[in-house]
Amino acid sequence: MTKCLLILYASQTGRTERLAEACHEGALRCEGVTVHVRRAASASLEDLLAADGVLIGTPENFGYMAGAVKDFFDRTFYPAQGRVEGLPYGLFVSAGNDGRGAVASVERIARGYPFKPVCPPLIVHGEPDEAALAAAQEMGETLATGILMGMF
Repeated sequence: MTKCLLILYASQTGRTERLAEACHEGALRCEGVTVHVRRAASASLEDLLAADGVLIGTPENFGYMAGAVKDFFDRTFYPAQGRVEGLPYGLFVSAGNDGRGAVASVERIARGYPFKPVCPPLIVHGEPDEAALAAAQEMGETLATGILMGMF
């Protein structure tokens, strides 16, 4: 049975989108996992329910997650209750400041689903450099491999 990884993100400057693309590249290294990349504004409950794991990407906006990511959570939270418990997830943040507010806000909501955090948040300050993109690729590959092997 094929496993599915959802990469969900919001991006205005392109920084978070580059990190999402790097996560996607890493996840594709794991054969046997289908990867769906969705902008948060167009992602659906069905995308979430089909996923065996999710990577969430957000810029840090005013010390908080992007409005589009919050909107996704608002649209899916109640309909997903009892259907995604323990879903493994990871988080990547494109930060203009320290990123902690965005991380805290996503983690708070993720606990309510409840999703299961399986890797530390990746916080990238400013433009993603080669090291940041490599870390995002590793995050994508790690989550894809973990869900394929049933580790989470």
